[in-house]
Amino acid sequence: MNSNIFKAHLALLGANLIYGANYIIAKGIMPEKINPNAFVFIRLACCVVLFWAIKFLFFKEKVKRKDFLRLALCGLLGAAINMLFFFHGINLTSPVDASIIMTVTPVIVLIFSFFILKERITKNKLIGITIAGIGAVFLIIYGSKATGTSSFIGNLLVFLNATSYGLYLVFVKTLMKKYNAITVISWMFLFGLIFVSPFTLPDFINTNFEAFTTNTYLVIGYVVLFTTFFAYLFNIYALNYVMPSVTSSYIYLQPVISFIMVSIYAYMLMKDEYAQDINFIKILSCLMVIVGVYIISKSSNKMA
Repeated sequence: MNSNIFKAHLALLGANLIYGANYIIAKGIMPEKINPNAFVFIRLACCVVLFWAIKFLFFKEKVKRKDFLRLALCGLLGAAINMLFFFHGINLTSPVDASIIMTVTPVIVLIFSFFILKERITKNKLIGITIAGIGAVFLIIYGSKATGTSSFIGNLLVFLNATSYGLYLVFVKTLMKKYNAITVISWMFLFGLIFVSPFTLPDFINTNFEAFTTNTYLVIGYVVLFTTFFAYLFNIYALNYVMPSVTSSYIYLQPVISFIMVSIYAYMLMKDEYAQDINFIKILSCLMVIVGVYIISKSSNKMA
């Protein structure tokens, strides 16, 4: 393994460790300290500044007028709807449930690719979709009966977030072939901020910043700098050296990290509300989703 590929795997490991921890870290300050809408506004606004600063300094690339509509659509799906559903979903449900449901994203991408890009679905892919789909749907429904911090509405919102993000990944493919990834992400976040501002700016303005503690600022900083900025950069770097199928396979780490984090919160930090978030049903659902996505990825590799 050459040094660039090794660094790419380290970048993917880092990105998914960040994502895995984010489920419980982001949930920790909502809604007591900050409303999910206000959190979305802060995340998008800060990342617009960060990514546009990089674009201005290093990637002075112009976008053709005909591509702005697609960029706006990517901003709507990949930033606005995606983040609103995620933050409202994680606010209502268990970090474990959310991390498991998000692993179904490759399945959603495959389904949308079939309908929009006319990509062929093989028998093995269909089996994988079925297994993963049953696992995800069962977990969403189970959220209405589960103890702990799970909820049906929260799980459904996280699933809609994964659906929105999966559709975004399909539409963004052609743009990534034409422009630098930083250019695409900069415009995507800008459009996303424009779309969410009417719904999120009032909550941001009405936020009681005086009630913020050091922990509140650290959590917001983590979500902005690590979960969004660095994680996106890590994934972009990795895609230069490894196949997309390798990148997507690292998503399996996220439920593992979430399980560990919830266990630490429940049994070491004595956060009783998380003590019942891990059970046999959730482990079974997680395994079904992982097996389904694994079958799909193996089938995709054979087709490549």
